[in-house]
Amino acid sequence: MIVIVEAKKENLNRGLGPCIAEMVAAQKFNTVNNNPISVIFGSVTRGTAWKFLQLEGQTVTIDLAEYPLPPVEDILGFLIWMLQGS
Repeated sequence: MIVIVEAKKENLNRGLGPCIAEMVAAQKFNTVNNNPISVIFGSVTRGTAWKFLQLEGQTVTIDLAEYPLPPVEDILGFLIWMLQGS
């Protein structure tokens, strides 16, 4: 499993494209190196807000919600969920 994080200073939506590109690149890199990964997670943050993404095969799923920080419980919950392999 891989988690990619893209940091942006202002608009989280501007980080979605670069984050997806990094996720696809990681997917291709691992496939070429005989280590295919079925699900790659991504996150875009500006430090005080987060958005989460998932790449499975050729399908990208974007959680449209923007999660504020604080509180940290939701963000930590997502990160733990990703690390546990969903």
